Amino acid sequence: MASLMRWYPFSDIRSLRRHRGRAFDDFFRGFHLVPWESAEFVFPLDVYETEESVVVKAPLPGVRTEDVDISITEGILTIKGETKSEEEVKEESYHRRELRYGSFCRSVPLPAQVEHDKADAVFEQGILTVTLPKTAEAKPKTIKVKAHPIVEGKS
Repeated sequence: MASLMRWYPFSDIRSLRRHRGRAFDDFFRGFHLVPWESAEFVFPLDVYETEESVVVKAPLPGVRTEDVDISITEGILTIKGETKSEEEVKEESYHRRELRYGSFCRSVPLPAQVEHDKADAVFEQGILTVTLPKTAEAKPKTIKVKAHPIVEGKS
């Protein structure tokens, strides 16, 4: 006598997804072993606008202010610099090496025209904040609406 077995179609899909996830994990697992010292690295940025300015924030922990250069060319802000290891440790002594040393660079287009000569950069608690005042043309314009008085008998 044959017994009936209940079939759950979604369990096959979950199993396939689990195997696919493992394959991707195994594939990408080796990428953290790249020697970071040999390549520039990219750091995250926040770019936002207020009515008066464009603000760019970048975390640069362990970077000294004198090792950072900021420039604006044709509406593109570039932040670049270099971090240096202050201690000498033999390569074979490392068990894990994730801190990055070397040059870094990031360029982003600015969302509005800014006054380059009035830019301000502050480095506080490892966060670089660049404030760029907008040009008069880039600032939002306010237009007042005038109401005409209603004259009786006319429409």
